[in-house]
Amino acid sequence: MAKVSKAIVDKDLRDRVFTMIANGDVELFEKVNDRQNGIILTDMNGEERYVRLGAIVAELREDMTARELMQSEIDAYNAKQDAKAEKAQKKAEKIAKDKAKREAEAQATKGE
Repeated sequence: MAKVSKAIVDKDLRDRVFTMIANGDVELFEKVNDRQNGIILTDMNGEERYVRLGAIVAELREDMTARELMQSEIDAYNAKQDAKAEKAQKKAEKIAKDKAKREAEAQATKGE
């Protein structure tokens, strides 16, 4: 069986953990320390993995409220995701354009 890449495996584990939390399955997590809980899950490659959940408390800020800070972090994340998607789209368009150019050149060479 081919190994699934680390990025895909880790994303799957995170998605499963967040789904468990959303479904209220928090009793499955064990307290690790005062800041973390954890769970053992089997990944897509059949390996047992330890997934930790940590609680990070943001510092108080004088320049913005807690709600504003949270929204600014959400907005920054969304902007980065949008930029990544745009970059991927441009890359795909360039690949398609270059492929069409190579095919046209190959056809021109055959025609000679």
